[in-house]
Amino acid sequence: MARQPCRATGRRRMRALRRSLTGLFLLAVTLALAVWAVDILRSAVVARMTPETADTTPRERVFAVDVMQIAPQTLSPVLSVYGEVASRTSLALRAPVGGTVVWTAATLAEGGAVAAGDVVLRIDPATAQAARDRAAADVQDATGEVHDADRGVTLSADELAQAQAQLDLRQGALARAQDLGGRGVGTRSAIEDAELALSAAQSAILAGRRSQAQATARLDLARTALSRAQIALTEAERTLADTAITAPFDGNLTAVTAAQGTRLNEGEAIATLIDPTRLEVAFRLSTAQFVRLLDGADGVIGLPVTAALAADGLDLTAGGTIDRIAGAVGEGQSGRQIFTSLTDAAGFRPGDFVTVSVQEPPLMAVVLLPATAVAADGTVLRVTQGDRLAIQPVDVLRRQGDDVIVAGTGPDGMALNGMTIVTARTPQLGAGIGVRPVPASDAADPVQEAARAVIPLDPDRRARLKDRVVASDMTEVEKARLLQQLDAATVPAATVAMLEQEAEG
Repeated sequence: MARQPCRATGRRRMRALRRSLTGLFLLAVTLALAVWAVDILRSAVVARMTPETADTTPRERVFAVDVMQIAPQTLSPVLSVYGEVASRTSLALRAPVGGTVVWTAATLAEGGAVAAGDVVLRIDPATAQAARDRAAADVQDATGEVHDADRGVTLSADELAQAQAQLDLRQGALARAQDLGGRGVGTRSAIEDAELALSAAQSAILAGRRSQAQATARLDLARTALSRAQIALTEAERTLADTAITAPFDGNLTAVTAAQGTRLNEGEAIATLIDPTRLEVAFRLSTAQFVRLLDGADGVIGLPVTAALAADGLDLTAGGTIDRIAGAVGEGQSGRQIFTSLTDAAGFRPGDFVTVSVQEPPLMAVVLLPATAVAADGTVLRVTQGDRLAIQPVDVLRRQGDDVIVAGTGPDGMALNGMTIVTARTPQLGAGIGVRPVPASDAADPVQEAARAVIPLDPDRRARLKDRVVASDMTEVEKARLLQQLDAATVPAATVAMLEQEAEG
């Protein structure tokens, strides 16, 4: 019972302590506000009593800008478009005859490599073999018929010769009988008998000629039948040969649909054979782009072209030239379709979507400016003698990447040669603004220089790097691209460093 008064006393002391602390806090805040008020009052009195002798005129703001001096030159613009790689030599392999597939080559698969003359598939030849044997038997029969007809012609000729000899004898007998009758020795009946015998001999001649004509006609029919039989035999032999489908040229197979045991119909496609060494790029240009290419003295055919395929920062490139232009504009399309043959296109495959760069005819007296220097309305900012900006209109000829090609003379007739312009426009810059020109630095970025650096390789180091590429788990496209770089006289230093770091890791 004695603990309850003690607890009440403790609570009263705690409440008294909290009130004391609250009072102290409020006192400190009051003093701070009083000091702040006194300071503000003092500053106001000092500012009021101080004479206004300072210059309150605002200073002009001067902006530091990057500038460059214009020097016209001769440039060859590069036109960049997108195109698709295709094979110049492509053939759909089809079954010449119907039947069941009894054998397929190991290369009859997607991407399989075959050589010219390699058998890729065999169809059951039993039916074709039987048809060929029947045709051969027909040829033998027709040959025998020809020989028999030839012998008949020979016999008919002999019979006709014999009848002619009989006719000659009868004519001689008639002449003797007539001679004897004229001398009064012979009789009239003897002369008539000789005349009847002569007439019979003449009839025998006619019968012999008729027999010879029939024998000749039979020989002609037999020879015609033999020709038909030989033609049928040739077709049967070709059909038998068609049961083995061969590759007409070296290449790779794609779109393979046939397999062992498949029943094929005549003319059914089994695969497509393409030649990966004869590639071309088809791309489409707008009419305006095509007309620009026509400005050259040599026309469009033969212009150099570069195709690039991006592959994880290590691009595949191949050169080529424009060799033909589509003869007509497709329905619902516009512009012109261009075809370019590629050379040394290792790593490229039909169907690749590539970036095509076409070198246009050179432009005389033009200026290459950063795209940031030219506004959307075709103007630049030039720096006058008093380091102030003025608007200068320019004639934009080409836009390529981060650069713009403009004419050396503006639309107003003013020559741009020697003019200093701002290379990077900002919203704060405009006509009449004072600037502090900062010339562009001639020092190259060390990171970019390192990325562009190339080094020669000795044979041993080159061989080691190529072995590492072949033994790596990269894709075939990446391997082909790296091996192509390693075969060059100089190799990018970044590529060598990457391969050596992977080998150390």
